[in-house]
Amino acid sequence: MLRAAYMAQEFLTTFTDHIEAVILKPGTISGVFAISVDDQLVFDRKANGGFIEIKELKQLLRDKINPGMSLGHSDKK
Repeated sequence: MLRAAYMAQEFLTTFTDHIEAVILKPGTISGVFAISVDDQLVFDRKANGGFIEIKELKQLLRDKINPGMSLGHSDKK
């Protein structure tokens, strides 16, 4: 839950004008981690085979909610 809280804070800080809320919902199965936007799955840890870096998650979210938005240093590879 600590990692999810950290990521939620990062998303809210980065996408201030685009995200109204982040919901952290404990799963019935330990280790579940999925990110959805408007009920569309953006990332699933199990399907991906593990976690990815926060900058990659921000890029996935940006591509979904505002593709033209610059993420500054997070866009650099």
